[in-house]
Amino acid sequence: MTSQPPSPDAPEPGTPATGPRWRPTATLANLQCRAEVLAKVRHFFAERGLLEVETPLLCAGTIPEPAIESLHTHCGQPAQRFFLQTSPEFAMKRLLAAGSGPIYQICKAFRDGETGRRHNPEFTMLEWYRPGWDHHQLISEVEALVTAVLATPVAERITYGELFARHLAIDPHSSSLGELRQAAAQTDLGELPALDRDGLLNLLFATAIEPQLGADRPTFVDDFPASQAALARVRPGPPAVAERFELFVAGLELANGFHELTDGGEQRRRFEHDRQRRSQAGQADVALDEPFLAALEHGLPACSGVALGIDRLVMLAAGVNDIRQVLAFPTDRA
Repeated sequence: MTSQPPSPDAPEPGTPATGPRWRPTATLANLQCRAEVLAKVRHFFAERGLLEVETPLLCAGTIPEPAIESLHTHCGQPAQRFFLQTSPEFAMKRLLAAGSGPIYQICKAFRDGETGRRHNPEFTMLEWYRPGWDHHQLISEVEALVTAVLATPVAERITYGELFARHLAIDPHSSSLGELRQAAAQTDLGELPALDRDGLLNLLFATAIEPQLGADRPTFVDDFPASQAALARVRPGPPAVAERFELFVAGLELANGFHELTDGGEQRRRFEHDRQRRSQAGQADVALDEPFLAALEHGLPACSGVALGIDRLVMLAAGVNDIRQVLAFPTDRA
C-alpha cells in the first residue's frame, strides 16, 4: 500500500454528505484499507517484541491542559464522575512504572468539541513506549512504522526554531510578543485575537508553517519551546527546549512524541499551572489523575513515548482528505 497524500483543496467524492443516517460514511474499500493498516501496525510491533496492552477508557482523572476538553459521565452508587480518556498515556505509564517493559496500545480516545475534516470527537489512537530510549531513537522507529505502512521516502528532520527562521524569518525562542504579533499581522490572518506568547506561536505554526510540512516526504519537527513541553523533559539552553517531536505528512499532523518527564513533583506543578490557566479562561476544573502521579513518584523508568492518529494514517493510506471517509460511523451518525 503506497501513500497518496491528499490535497487540502481536493474534492471529496467518497464522503456521503447526504443519504440515510444508518449508512456508513466510509466505503467498503476504505474499511478494508483500515483493516490492512491495523494488521500492518500489529505485525510491525510483534516483530519488534512490544507487548500489546489494554487500559481503561473511563478514569477518575484526566489531563488539565486548557486546549483539550474531556468528555465525562457519572457511574456507580453514589454517582462518581469519570472521564473518557483523551489518550491512554497515564494508564500506560502506570504499567511502565510497574515493570511492563516496551508496550503499545490501539484504542479509542475522546476529545470534546473536535469535529471537522480532520477531527472526530471519538477517534482511534496508537500509542507506544520504549524504556531506555530518547526521543531521537523513537523518531527513527516512528519513521520505520510509517514507511512500512505508507512506503514513504526518507523523512526530513528539522527543529521548531529552524522552521520559524525558514518561513517567517524570526526566532520563536527569543522574539518578543510584539515581534510575534507583527509576524502574525503579515500573514493575512485578519484581526488577531488577544493571545499570549504561546498562543501566537501556535497560531503562526498552524497557519504559516504546518500546511507546508511533509509535502514531498514526512517531516519530523523537534525542539519545541520549553513552555510547550506538556509531559516532556526540558533540555537546558540557551534556549531551553522541550524534548518533544511532531510528525507531519502532506500537511497533516500524524504523531506527537516525548522524551518523557519522570519527575512526579514537576509534573504535578505543570498540571496545577494548567488548572490555573483553565480557571482564568473560565473553563471547568477537572480532577487530576492521582494514580498516574503516584506512579511517577514510585518511579517511571527513563523512556520515550509517542501517540499516532490511526484514522489519519488510514486517510493517507487511502488517499482521502476527510476523516469521515475512513470512519464507518462518525459522531453525527453514531
